[in-house]
Amino acid sequence: MTEKTNNQSAKELSTEQREEFLGVLKTRFEKNMNRHEELEWEKVQTKLDAHPEKLWSLHAMEETGGEPDVVEYDEAKEEYIFFDCSAESPKGRRSVCYDLEALEARKKHKPENNALDMAADMGIELLTEQQYRALQKLGDFDKKTSSWIQTPADIRERGGAIFCDFRYGHVFVYHNGADSYYGSRGFRGSLRV
Repeated sequence: MTEKTNNQSAKELSTEQREEFLGVLKTRFEKNMNRHEELEWEKVQTKLDAHPEKLWSLHAMEETGGEPDVVEYDEAKEEYIFFDCSAESPKGRRSVCYDLEALEARKKHKPENNALDMAADMGIELLTEQQYRALQKLGDFDKKTSSWIQTPADIRERGGAIFCDFRYGHVFVYHNGADSYYGSRGFRGSLRV
């Protein structure tokens, strides 16, 4: 096999995986119509069929506990937007600091990974604060956990990073050192297809 073929297969699901995972996504889509009342699954699947690398990214979200689902359609760009919709921050993405710089700065007890690199490897982006607040309008998420979100450059330059959770019926936005990590903090992602 050539190197290009190896890279392609690494970012594509097998036919069996594809069919099984599309079934999972369809079931979730139909079970949670409040997240996308005006949308039709057939059109979403047509987009996914045309972009196998995006389906691979959604599968990576699923494998790490994110339970991705469609939350919006961007008419201007003709793209469906998926968010991690698991009740709590995805289990397979917890105990990570914010970014590589923060990871490398830790002298002791380094976590295994960081949120920004994990997201990039999966082909997704961390939610913004606005996206996190939009997600919370669809249900109650992160009632026991918290999730790193995209941090403005001026905060990050000072060593900080921000995260959110949902407590007492409200979304809270907090700050922490970017090098911190906790067993109950992960990150939620978004993907456009």
